[in-house]
Amino acid sequence: MTVRERLNDQIAHLTTSERKLAGVLLADYPYAGLLPIQELAGSAHVSAASATRFVTKLGFAGYQEFQRSLIGELQKRDLSPRELKLTEVPPPEGAPFFQDYAHRMTRTLSMLAQAVPDAQVEMVAALLADPSRQIFLRGGRITDTLARLLSVHLRQIRDKVHHLPDDPEAWPDALLRMRRQDVVVLFDLRRYDPRLALLAERIAAERQSTIVLISDTWLSPIAAQATHAFPLPIDLGTAWDTHVSLVTLIEALIVRVSEADWTATSRRLKAWDRLRAGIDPAPTLPADTARKGPPHE
Repeated sequence: MTVRERLNDQIAHLTTSERKLAGVLLADYPYAGLLPIQELAGSAHVSAASATRFVTKLGFAGYQEFQRSLIGELQKRDLSPRELKLTEVPPPEGAPFFQDYAHRMTRTLSMLAQAVPDAQVEMVAALLADPSRQIFLRGGRITDTLARLLSVHLRQIRDKVHHLPDDPEAWPDALLRMRRQDVVVLFDLRRYDPRLALLAERIAAERQSTIVLISDTWLSPIAAQATHAFPLPIDLGTAWDTHVSLVTLIEALIVRVSEADWTATSRRLKAWDRLRAGIDPAPTLPADTARKGPPHE
């Protein structure tokens, strides 16, 4: 378990002083926990003894073990497929590869159901369904494909959906259109995209829009600016992380957003399909031209 997961398990049993420490830790996770114990305690305005009891309650033998765990999380954030290959868990001897892989996916989806509170999904779906809000989306080098998957479906359900372009030089145009009540959905998995972290900082500082982060167990640095953060399981014990958790969450959000006002959704889909059907396909060349090929220069 990550320190964050341990904290979530114990949150109901923390004292007032320990809750203050938890707030400081989560506000700048995991870096606040790498400070000397006196500095962490001072930031929360509690004693060092309270900080010691806090890490003990989380299941650590002491502050040093607590910090080692956080350092381990930071190291896992930057693992490449080459490095993950060194720690992969091979299938049992004689087990068919795909059967074992499918079982790993099943376990991941089971973990996903435990990791994502239903109430949080409902809150984010309500934000995305609110017609008064603009929705902006962007992902990293790999995860922007997933951001596009969500944006394409949202555009069919409602208007005011904007996917930020690939060129960061064009992002200021979107930033200038963002308002406090708008929602920005950012996708970022380990080996995090520093451009997205800077984008989130700028949004939080200048536009105050609601940021929704869809990330992994270790959480992108964007979490410091996010109102809602989804730490999803992605580790299969192979050289390659899985996106099945992200796709599952995306599809769940699409269903809930579309159902928020199904009458409006149905009306827009009907109009969308009518307009789609009215667009002529690309013109085709006459058969004899196609046979002859292009003319010679």
